[in-house]
Amino acid sequence: MLGLEKKDFSLLLIVAALTMFAPFFLNPFPEGSELARLNAGYPDLMQRFVIFGIFAIGFNILFGLTGYLSFGHAAFLGVGSYAAIWMMKLLTMNIIPAIIMGVIIAGLFSLIVGFVSLRRSGIYFSILTLAFAQMSYSLAYSVLTPITGGETGLQAKLNDPRILDASTGEIGRANLFGVEMSSSFELALGSWVFKFNAGYYIAAIIMLISFYIAIRIFRSPFGMMLRAIKSNQTRLNYTGLNSRPYTLAAFVISGMYAGLAGGLMVAMDPLAGPERMQWTASGEVVLMTILGGVGTLIGPVLGAGLIKYFENIFSKINENLLHQWFAFLPDGAEDFVVAIIYPFIGKGWHLTLGLMFMAVIIFLPGGLVELGQRISRKLSRTSGDDQTKSTK
Repeated sequence: MLGLEKKDFSLLLIVAALTMFAPFFLNPFPEGSELARLNAGYPDLMQRFVIFGIFAIGFNILFGLTGYLSFGHAAFLGVGSYAAIWMMKLLTMNIIPAIIMGVIIAGLFSLIVGFVSLRRSGIYFSILTLAFAQMSYSLAYSVLTPITGGETGLQAKLNDPRILDASTGEIGRANLFGVEMSSSFELALGSWVFKFNAGYYIAAIIMLISFYIAIRIFRSPFGMMLRAIKSNQTRLNYTGLNSRPYTLAAFVISGMYAGLAGGLMVAMDPLAGPERMQWTASGEVVLMTILGGVGTLIGPVLGAGLIKYFENIFSKINENLLHQWFAFLPDGAEDFVVAIIYPFIGKGWHLTLGLMFMAVIIFLPGGLVELGQRISRKLSRTSGDDQTKSTK
């Protein structure tokens, strides 16, 4: 189906099911309950899940297949955002031109950066990409302020020309042929409330298309060549093949994925600022990919969801909420348990994420995907042993 093997098509269906039914999966606790704060089924966060999933999928095409570790991929995310917001200011609030321009400009910029950076490999390549990203951030923050808006960034304004939109005396909202990204409706089932947002589902469909393209790249001869580069680039060069065009193509494709993510961020919230180019944003996508599983298909999506959940939900658990959860314990035991747990949540969520990252590096080099594979193998062995015993 769709040119995919059975295993890959099944994986695509699983990802599609997870994204389409995310409002249900991410709201497991009823409204008003003590655990309702752990729900992540609100539109803004779900949009971040899929958008950063696209960002991580693209980064994995470069890092997972070729082994080239970029520390500056946030530059393409920011460039895509700026290109998209300018389309909304000059042409229309329809998100199609914004997304297309974000992908194109990010692709051109990544071509320039990749052409220079790929002259080196290893840590030198990583430092070069980091330097380009920081230069881009500095330019956006202070030098190119007429284009980028400087520290405050750019957003859609009433006096923008928007030559393809009829003048209504209003700024208008980001839309897809009249369907506003912010439009949503709620479904109440007993004590549960589920929100379905148009912007999320549009971003989710784009993420599924991006995921499908990534599968085709992974299974193609081009993807096999990228794996050969990762395995032993020197030996590959000795065979007479020039590996640089392949690595540059992977770099540009990865940059276009980042531009797509940047354009979608503007489509959901018409605002672009230099903070999207900071080195911390580049480091975040590296963490997403490693936590999920470098070189795997679904791993980056899982890693992106995990980090964004920690950033937006886990970080909001406070001391008072912990006391509510452990109120059934005796007073002394309650205070002790809260004192032990509190440093790892709320403002200390980075500590928990850091410990989790260390555990993955040491015990699960394949990330969350490897964890799932180990659990699956263990369950299959257990069921096989049970069947053997029953036959005896």
